[in-house]
Amino acid sequence: MAYLGEDIKKLGFGLMRLPQLSDKSGIDVEQVKEMVDLFMDAGFTYFDTAWAYPGSEDAIRQALVERYPRDSFAIATKNAAWIGCKTREDAIAQFETSLAQTGAGYFDFYLLHNLGAHRTKFFDDFDMWSFVQEKKAEGLIKHVGFSFHDGPDKLEEILKAHPEAEFVQLQINYADWENPAIKSKEIYEMARKYDKPVVIMEPIKGGNLAHPPQTVVDVFKAADPDASVASWAVKFAASLDGVITVLSGMSNVEQMKDNLSYMKDFTGLTDAEQAVVERAREELAKIPLIPCTTCDYCKKVCPMGIGISGSFTAKNIFTLYGDKNFANGQYGFLTKGHGRKKAGECIKCGACEEVCPQHINIRDELDGVVEVFGK
Repeated sequence: MAYLGEDIKKLGFGLMRLPQLSDKSGIDVEQVKEMVDLFMDAGFTYFDTAWAYPGSEDAIRQALVERYPRDSFAIATKNAAWIGCKTREDAIAQFETSLAQTGAGYFDFYLLHNLGAHRTKFFDDFDMWSFVQEKKAEGLIKHVGFSFHDGPDKLEEILKAHPEAEFVQLQINYADWENPAIKSKEIYEMARKYDKPVVIMEPIKGGNLAHPPQTVVDVFKAADPDASVASWAVKFAASLDGVITVLSGMSNVEQMKDNLSYMKDFTGLTDAEQAVVERAREELAKIPLIPCTTCDYCKKVCPMGIGISGSFTAKNIFTLYGDKNFANGQYGFLTKGHGRKKAGECIKCGACEEVCPQHINIRDELDGVVEVFGK
């Protein structure tokens, strides 16, 4: 059966983690142009940005929209009505800002961003569901969907209430597939139950699955010594039925070239390759990590400016590799080095936990960070 996006190749360019200039003053647009050219030359066309990704929409205007015919690519962006919006007009203004920043003229895919938990209410209260349908009727949106971070029951509630949603964007990766806290498989199956095509985000789990523990690397390298470890994660996601595309948040030309090398002619994992992924999942499940993907939604709401994701990255490095000196250096660099406060300065307000897509008990985990690194 045909489905939305069946003509789109299974790799999408996620524009959340674009390369930065050496002085950290902004996005390296020239490198983004090179990455866009490689992507387009290989026949890939799906670009994913968002109003909430600083500088991303402006960068893709310069690197893509102003350099290629508009009908040669598909661009997706998102509306985050739960960030700083007090009225419907505030939320609508995000759409207008996205049009101006991208210069796209219209959006092939427009998403209500990060539904789930308390965030869904903003879109309901501001009646953004009607707004996006109005814009679709005007030709400014081709396809309407939403991204989602919550459990399968909440997803079903939304799908029942809004059958007009044409697709959903979900966080899917092999590490979380059977995870009882995140329930990736159940969430994916819920979307398919309602016959919704899926855009997959975080297939490499914020980069974590590009550098998994050595026991996991050994499983993959035994199966294919020449394939990158990250490639297995992307291919696992791309092998699922009903997938429009799999977003990879590529940060440099090397990552782009690697992804293109194995996705250009990709047809799906074989049964033997699926068994390899399962063995890797079993190895990974033996090691307890903080499931942070560095989306940094917590950063937006923390009143103390705690470097939460950086703290967790450093703690996970220590857990995985046991190198206290290196991990401690990363802790300093990712927190105080970036002008943010350390874990010991947390006031336990819990605002971070309200917006965490991974449902992490952040306050408890920050206590664990303090135990390892001190205040």
